[in-house]
Amino acid sequence: MIDRLLSLKRGRKQVLMLAGDLALVMVALCAAYSLRYNRFYLPFGDEIYLWILAPILAIPVFIRFGLYQTIIRYIGFNSLWRVFQAISLYALLWGVLAFLSGIQITPRSVVIINWLVCLLLISGARMVARWVLTAKAPGFLGAERDERKNVLIYGAGAAGMQLAISTSYSDEMRPVGFVDDDPVLMNQQVNGIRVYHPDELGRLIDEFAIKEILLAMPSANQASRQKILLSLAHFPVLVQTLPDISELESCEVNLEDVRDIDIADLLEREPIAPIDELLQANIRDKVVMVTGAGGSIGSELCRQVSQLGARRLILFEHSEFNLYRMERELSETNLRFTSVLGSVMDRELLTTVCHEHKVETIYHAAAYKHVPLVESNASAGAANNVLGTCNCARAAIDAGVETFVLISTDKAVRPTNVMGATKRLAELVLQDLSHNAKTQTRFTMVRFGNVLDSSGSVVPLFRDQISQGGPVTVTHPEIIRYFMTIREATQLVLQAGAMGEGGDVFVLDMGEPVKIVGLARKMIQLSGLTVREERNPEGDIEIAFTGLRAGEKLFEELLVTESAVSTRHQRIMRENEIGVTLGGLDEMLRKLEIAIAERNESEVRQLLFSMVESYNAMPAQKAG
Repeated sequence: MIDRLLSLKRGRKQVLMLAGDLALVMVALCAAYSLRYNRFYLPFGDEIYLWILAPILAIPVFIRFGLYQTIIRYIGFNSLWRVFQAISLYALLWGVLAFLSGIQITPRSVVIINWLVCLLLISGARMVARWVLTAKAPGFLGAERDERKNVLIYGAGAAGMQLAISTSYSDEMRPVGFVDDDPVLMNQQVNGIRVYHPDELGRLIDEFAIKEILLAMPSANQASRQKILLSLAHFPVLVQTLPDISELESCEVNLEDVRDIDIADLLEREPIAPIDELLQANIRDKVVMVTGAGGSIGSELCRQVSQLGARRLILFEHSEFNLYRMERELSETNLRFTSVLGSVMDRELLTTVCHEHKVETIYHAAAYKHVPLVESNASAGAANNVLGTCNCARAAIDAGVETFVLISTDKAVRPTNVMGATKRLAELVLQDLSHNAKTQTRFTMVRFGNVLDSSGSVVPLFRDQISQGGPVTVTHPEIIRYFMTIREATQLVLQAGAMGEGGDVFVLDMGEPVKIVGLARKMIQLSGLTVREERNPEGDIEIAFTGLRAGEKLFEELLVTESAVSTRHQRIMRENEIGVTLGGLDEMLRKLEIAIAERNESEVRQLLFSMVESYNAMPAQKAG
């Protein structure tokens, strides 16, 4: 019978709950009168209308308070509080109408007794139903209970308590303890589960054979979460977490809210509120075009633009699948948008789109950015990153676009690879156009480092390698990189673009650099695995060093010059290199175009070398 109840569709379960509440409301009213008169009592005469009124009032109130949206097996304190509120309102309304009806004098004590009995019956029925449906005691589904894995819950607050309730009734997990550093809770019990100090983690993991820890601190700030996660990374356990409080769909926490730890939880900095004026300056009530709209940065730009009141968004993308994916995502918003399937190599199409839609702002994110691939395909990289940028810029000038923002990279600073050289040349082209062309278009460049989970990031690569059992490949034990979340990078790009005056290069504060081998180690450990190395030959995943690839640096830079000036935003700096121009730009670009058309890779590299003064190609290095 329990299995049949569990297999019912959600709608039928709600109907059963509603019917049960109807019956309990009537039973509670009968009990209230019977207790008041000290005998079994049934209505007579016009009084029966008061009894009929009870369910007519109760059910709409119960529905309004969401009593039938809660999953009984995961019912917690918040759900019971809503039951209390709903029954209190119903009992008050019924009492007022009973007194005003004039049908018969209703004792005031009946109203209070009705409220108490109704509260006891309806909340009690839910608690009993939760136990019956989910308890694994003998006689129900007891055989499965002993096979559940022991878990610890880090955080004994409201979220931790709700998670413990949800977890205790799962078929896979058994909460055996809370971990919390609050001295008030130390050695106490929360919902029947003991609270331990974080210093006892090692002992608890061994004693209870813990393989998983659930972090239940959704309201903690980023610094606190990072400190906890770093401390947990030393233990061979899988760490999962509740998302930030702003990401939870409701105030009630369930096991379904738990997700894997993302490396962004370790690297993300404490967020700084954006300056709304800058964030909206180039977007609100404007027609905005994003090139490379389906890429990592481009797609996040589109999401941000959709929330900032653009009049229309133009999605310009050469990948049919990526464009389709963004179309589906944006179709769920109220944003007016137009999809254009095309390449930045098609200047005529770019100009037509800008003219037809009267584009006012362009965010140019279309680029080839995977260093090894561009290194071995120099012509394609130069065509897309240099000539494509030039096409977009000239189309913007022809159409009178107000603002043009280039998404650049730290690899453009003293480049050692083709990708970096092409992005640096793209910057120089825009600076030259800004200073020499007769245009009202403001050209701005924003330069930053690696973005977590972008298509070219090591993070998704490491994640795939870990899921496949390794090895995790790192090019060099000393290599370091700057990282930033896509959301933060995009917000800073939007704000930096609003501060441009023409030919500006902005650099983003990327925080502290991250050692890639340390990143790989943390990702392995937070997956509940251990690193296989000389001191731990029985470990799960090996870290293999493959050697620096052609054009790859041990560390990246953000500034070409030694000085940068601050701006209105504390994480955005302006590079002090205004005035850099290229003499004979058109002639050099024509030569580059010819070399690209002839697929003359060596000539393309030579032209990049001559046009980008700081370009210094580096060969690949063997692991060692």
